[in-house]
Amino acid sequence: MSDENLQPTFQIQRVYLKGLSLEQPNSPAIFLEPASPTIEVAVSTVAEKQDEHIFESTVTITVTAKIKDKVAFLVEAKQAGIFEVRNIPPEQLDALLGIGCPNIVYPYLRANMADIITRAGFPPVHLSEINFEVFYRQQQKSTAAQPQETMFA
Repeated sequence: MSDENLQPTFQIQRVYLKGLSLEQPNSPAIFLEPASPTIEVAVSTVAEKQDEHIFESTVTITVTAKIKDKVAFLVEAKQAGIFEVRNIPPEQLDALLGIGCPNIVYPYLRANMADIITRAGFPPVHLSEINFEVFYRQQQKSTAAQPQETMFA
């Protein structure tokens, strides 16, 4: 039976932490600063075809905390998922990879970010929910090179 006669299939094969980086360039002195840090968050997503019906979706978050002009910490984490996708119409595939997959991967990334920041000795940073549909639509309108990056402060 050919793929055209089968039902659409979307399955998670695996969700994993693809990369993690932590920098604390001003420790331990930064722990003695009385001021609270300002937090900046950058988000990017990318999806890549791995095999005929296998795609990897990666969400990258970079959190930078500064006290005055000093970096308290900088954390970058890449959370990825491997997805089996079959018989999805081509006009729907891009949206599935740009919205559906990041929605599945992101909660794992949020937990990992809060954990690593806490383990680094700082109060946890609880990342907000992200509307990946809006994020995807922004990417579609953008003429910039992929992956799209958005800053939150």
